[in-house]
Amino acid sequence: MTEPTKSPRPKDWIMGIAPYVPGRSTAGAGRKVVKLSSNENPLGTSPKAEAAFETGRGSLSRYPDPGATALREAIAAKYGLDPARVIYGTGSDEILHLAAGAFAGVGDEVLYVRYGFAVYEIATRRVGATPVIAPDADYATDVDALLAAVTPATRVVFVANPNNPTGTYTPAAEIARLHAALPAHVLLVLDQAYAEYLAADEDDGGLALARTAPNVLVTRTFSKIYGLAAERIGWGYGPADVIEALHRIRAPFNVTSAGQSAAIAALGDEDFVAHSRAHNGEWRDWFRQEIEAMGNKGLRAIPSKANFVLVTFAGALSAEAAYEGLMAEGYITRWLPGQGLSEGLRVTIGTEQETRGLMAVLRGLVEAAG
Repeated sequence: MTEPTKSPRPKDWIMGIAPYVPGRSTAGAGRKVVKLSSNENPLGTSPKAEAAFETGRGSLSRYPDPGATALREAIAAKYGLDPARVIYGTGSDEILHLAAGAFAGVGDEVLYVRYGFAVYEIATRRVGATPVIAPDADYATDVDALLAAVTPATRVVFVANPNNPTGTYTPAAEIARLHAALPAHVLLVLDQAYAEYLAADEDDGGLALARTAPNVLVTRTFSKIYGLAAERIGWGYGPADVIEALHRIRAPFNVTSAGQSAAIAALGDEDFVAHSRAHNGEWRDWFRQEIEAMGNKGLRAIPSKANFVLVTFAGALSAEAAYEGLMAEGYITRWLPGQGLSEGLRVTIGTEQETRGLMAVLRGLVEAAG
């Protein structure tokens, strides 16, 4: 007879999850730091969104609109979508979890590229499905590798574009080729958290696919270029039956009243978004050029289309030493050994002062290492 356990036992697949570790926010002892570890907007939030947040608080005793009606309609109007097919969540993370939860389970496989967003594995294991990792192509998404990894058990494919944590970008033709070759029963989830940082001619065609294809879900967030990370607001778009399935397991009242108001205002402040995009492009290019100038010291900047750059270290200065050295001088970056990137630091593009300051410290560390 099996001896009963003395306490509740989690499912084995839950115990196989490595919890998500966010970018650090402090350096200890209450020391003031420059946080460049979480890909937040260094310019803050649209003043219009801040004002809407204050006026949108309403009564704290009342639940928010459970259907996020005004927010869905604002998103649909901006992108030419059907508001009934817009879903909303606590950041796009919730929608990624919903996709895995609704379409995969024990015995199924969920596929994503090596160096994909950490939440993909968590969302997969949470429902008892098996994560399958396709090889990358020099830190970028390899469509052929993804397709080669598809099996009869594949149910969901996650692709971040631009990708986090590498910043790499997959062109529209490659996204279309991937979708065309996937079995019809496989849900393709295009995670576009950084899409607003792309130029107009860099649209990967994801939303166009989601309008017409029966198996494409696009997710986006207000946490990045819109500067609403504290409110955790994401959204997605896909076929009506896919969205209906996600709603079945979506948490009720998952977007706050003030958050809905702020997000609507943020969508309408195109000047703030354009300014944020231009600032990011200018200082991301400057940062990349400065890293490339240290190429003879083993540093490399992986080409990025997002608001961060992955820097790899193959010389006397290791990524870990650079991380600790920058931390000691008050600059927090993201070292990612837990994602197989022990050789890399992900650095968010900050203000001009922050970006120049970090680079000055990094140059000193490189020179000191020899």
